[in-house]
Amino acid sequence: MENLSYGKLKLGIIAGGQLAKMLIQEASKWDIATYVLDQEEDCPAGQIATCFIRGSRFDYNAVYQFGKQVDILTYEIESINVDALYQLQSEGLQLYPDPSILELIQDKGKQKDYYWQHSFPTAPYTHYSSKAEILMAIEQRKLKYPFVQKQCKEGYDGRGVAVINSQSDLQKLLDSPSIVEQKVDIDKEISVIVARNVVGEVKCFPAVEMVFEPNANLVDKLICPANIPDKIALEAENIAKKLIESLDMVGLLAIEFFLDKNQQLYINECAPRPHNSGHHTIESTLTSQYEQHLRAILNLPLGSTRILKPAVMVNLLGEPGVQGPVKYEGLKEALAIEGVKIHLYGKKQTRGYRKMGHVTIVADTVDEANTKAEQVKKLLKVTSCSKI
Repeated sequence: MENLSYGKLKLGIIAGGQLAKMLIQEASKWDIATYVLDQEEDCPAGQIATCFIRGSRFDYNAVYQFGKQVDILTYEIESINVDALYQLQSEGLQLYPDPSILELIQDKGKQKDYYWQHSFPTAPYTHYSSKAEILMAIEQRKLKYPFVQKQCKEGYDGRGVAVINSQSDLQKLLDSPSIVEQKVDIDKEISVIVARNVVGEVKCFPAVEMVFEPNANLVDKLICPANIPDKIALEAENIAKKLIESLDMVGLLAIEFFLDKNQQLYINECAPRPHNSGHHTIESTLTSQYEQHLRAILNLPLGSTRILKPAVMVNLLGEPGVQGPVKYEGLKEALAIEGVKIHLYGKKQTRGYRKMGHVTIVADTVDEANTKAEQVKKLLKVTSCSKI
């Protein structure tokens, strides 16, 4: 892109959370001017962007007017007014990923249909329009326990998902259009992030293993490289490459997989942007996911994804039962441990299980990094002076 060569490139990012903040930190190395659209003035990315514009990503006019101010537009979240994006695209603005991909991934039902129709491995599922329809299917013995209900739209960070193991869980059912899958007998959950640029060059980051916080259904810990057989890692990377090529997508695509007890891979879901499962790449791989995203959307050669050191990443979540101005406990003690890299997102208010930062621990072995990660989890807490 010519403007990059002259230090005049204006990169627009819709939504100003921690992903946008870390993308801006990478873009600043190349003297790229960054514009952020978000409704919250004190959002993490707004604090460091070249230009912050207050507005809702759901509002057609806000998104459209924002897009008219930049040379290239990208996003840190999928839930955006796509009609405005289509209009901007029709007027010649470069948008990556394409709005059609956002529209597909905004709906988990359409996303699953795409996997099924294009022969990508995914767990069998059924569409339901309401809670009553699911209850009827159970009564008619068309649906058996255990199963997982996923709301088609607006689910995010563990929200919009109900795990139904028995009749006693039926109060958890969501009353909205959704898909229902028979619960996979999961051995591990892994993620692969793949990048593709405009000319079709594709590169994958090594597969990582994700360990979830059971109460919030959020990633608690991430292990790189994943403790899986080489053939499974290669299979996951090949699926990721085929998926991004099938979508004809430019940018970064994070694919979350289930690996069942029979060592069968299933795509759970994907996200067309930098992802929580790639934070460790800032320290542990030769190219971070944020630099790779920029390389992809600017049609530059993709960077090496070689692992420099094994790593474990821990999400810093707000302590349950706490809400108010944020306070970090144990920072000094955690930073005294070799290989500990702390990233605080700059969110001023904490609440239970809110993502407030992450810590990446790099070491010579995964076991060493994991041992240090457990120390960090005991030391470092996100609290507040206020309690609920």
